[in-house]
Amino acid sequence: MPTHFPPATPNHPRWMSLWLLAAAAYNLIWGAAAVWQPSLLFEWAGLAPPNYPALWQCIGMIVGVYGVGYAIAASDPLRHWPIVLVGLLGKVFGPIGFAGAVFEGVFNWKFGWTIVTNDLLWWIPFFLILRGALERHLNEPDEIKDPARLAKILDGMKTQYGESLTELSSRSPVLLVFLRHAGCTFCRETLGDLAAMRSSIESDGTRIVLVHMSRDDKAEAFFAKYRLQDVDRISDPDRLLYRVFGLRRGRLHQLFGWKVWLRGFEAGILRRHGVGRLQGDGFQMPGIFLLAEGELVRSFRHRTAADRPDYGRFIQCEANSQAGELK
Repeated sequence: MPTHFPPATPNHPRWMSLWLLAAAAYNLIWGAAAVWQPSLLFEWAGLAPPNYPALWQCIGMIVGVYGVGYAIAASDPLRHWPIVLVGLLGKVFGPIGFAGAVFEGVFNWKFGWTIVTNDLLWWIPFFLILRGALERHLNEPDEIKDPARLAKILDGMKTQYGESLTELSSRSPVLLVFLRHAGCTFCRETLGDLAAMRSSIESDGTRIVLVHMSRDDKAEAFFAKYRLQDVDRISDPDRLLYRVFGLRRGRLHQLFGWKVWLRGFEAGILRRHGVGRLQGDGFQMPGIFLLAEGELVRSFRHRTAADRPDYGRFIQCEANSQAGELK
């Protein structure tokens, strides 16, 4: 495809890198001390040295390896958020384990000073880094707004039959349906609705085109369950078309709000659509659009993942480009 995007560049507050470099230095020093003198910390806390010092030295080695990970993450904390997440989990579970050991009389409270420097000190900065990574993930900007580039992309994206959206919409109106990942209950409900309404949608010449994030061979098998394997489809694992049409990643209330859970119970359990394995970006929001002669005529961008538009009304109502006005 002729369209290219510039590579992502680090964009984060400097304090994030400084905190991770401090964590790296602390872990490397602490780990080296545990390897070099495994009984030192126990003697300071008034505890008997470990019976198996090699085991404690092994723990020191693991702590030091974490330090290497933090140093790597410091180069771009928002990109390397999984390292920060693993570190924070360890710093949360560590105090829990210590409290249990104190309750059982294995450790004394003096040993708890290590919990302050090993764990509690890092909770807030690590949490803020993870929050920043989530915000950047959810606030991904639209990549393309130029109509000329939009036309080029529509012409470049091909269905499994080798036809572009421009070609299809020049012959007949196109109902362009952007799906969430294949494991999503609401994605399955959408396919069920389209299968039930396919005859009425296509009776006036409108052509359904499904946009998905799965590999095409997996998508064909998945769509076959709803007798839609022959419907035009476009595989978009990089989410290029999603971004072109302004479909962003959803926020937590759009994906996990209480209304979403209620609708999920209805669609997944009562209507037996179930759930499946995640295929694609689990935060991606869906939407539907009507194209005609290569131009956008109508749009519906879901307010929540649980929205269930009326496809028949959508293709028949008067042109309306305001998102979310159809129910």
